[in-house]
Amino acid sequence: MKRQRNLITSALLHPHILQDLTMLDWDLLIRQGRSANLLGRLAHKLEQEDLLACVPDVVRVHLSSALQMANRQEIALRWEVECIRLALIETETKIILLKGAAYVMAGLNVARGRTFSDVDILVPKSKLGHVESELMVHGWQGGHHDEYDQRYYRQWMHELPPMRHIMRGTTIDVHHTILPETARVKIKSDALFETEIALSGEKNLYVFQATDMLLHSATHLFHEGDFEKGLRDLFDLDSLLRQFSSDPSFWPLLVPRAIELGLTRPLFYALRYSELILETPIPIEVQVAAKIGAPTFLALLFMDSCYQRALEPVHSSTFSLSIWLARFGLYVRSHWIRMPFHLLTYHLGRKIFMRASVKEVEKQNAELELKM
Repeated sequence: MKRQRNLITSALLHPHILQDLTMLDWDLLIRQGRSANLLGRLAHKLEQEDLLACVPDVVRVHLSSALQMANRQEIALRWEVECIRLALIETETKIILLKGAAYVMAGLNVARGRTFSDVDILVPKSKLGHVESELMVHGWQGGHHDEYDQRYYRQWMHELPPMRHIMRGTTIDVHHTILPETARVKIKSDALFETEIALSGEKNLYVFQATDMLLHSATHLFHEGDFEKGLRDLFDLDSLLRQFSSDPSFWPLLVPRAIELGLTRPLFYALRYSELILETPIPIEVQVAAKIGAPTFLALLFMDSCYQRALEPVHSSTFSLSIWLARFGLYVRSHWIRMPFHLLTYHLGRKIFMRASVKEVEKQNAELELKM
């Protein structure tokens, strides 16, 4: 299949190109935008710049639908956050909202047109047991019942197993830090709880300060091996950087805070690839200071090659062997930096064995059905 251009990124960066699109281009743009979870963001941008009238009627339907879906999800998310707050009143712990929930509740630009799959919160590790029990009392249940999966999350990871509400079907991820405890990068987790910001008009709901919110977003993207939402997450970084840059104190505090938390490497990647791919304006002095987190020259060549390919829309129109190899390389890297070698070997070996076992059971069931 011939690889086609990345239309969704081009449209979000330079909306004026939409005037030159053919109907085939529009079809490709809509499909790429939906696959990359960026269609609502594009619709919002066109609405803000008063360009929706220039869109063909048949295309505008898809854009309007995506925007309505994002708006409805925002309403549902606000209600879900309130349900979580009420459920955790007895725990007497601060609830720090993360990622999408934080963007919405803080009224940030990045939330406009953005869709969500779950709510992420951060609580002190000492409060995990109480928080989990209160959530279970109020209808949330864990979905990972396998003994190994439970140990994997509770002993090694930075969060509890995802919990799903039995009535609403909504999912909550309860974190106690932002990286697995087995990760090669060791962060100063306690510092994250020292500078949280209370949400105006809300009771016991908090978000990270601007620098920490940006660093968490960067850490999430550049330690993950799944790029289904990679381009969406890079646009999140771009939006946060552009909005926070209006605060004169943001840039001078960013690199020192990354040094304090131990997150200079993800910050370096966030600034580098936001600028390279999305043309994010970043002060020269900040770029220079952020090089404290840069890898070696050869490692950076490898990372540049991988990330500039991996952060394409995950869609058949942009697929190539080089992109597949880049994503596979970063998938392997994500596991390598998440666990020490002996744990990684055991974990991946078990996943392969379990996958093979499931396939064998499915094969036996299929053969049994044919005989019946």
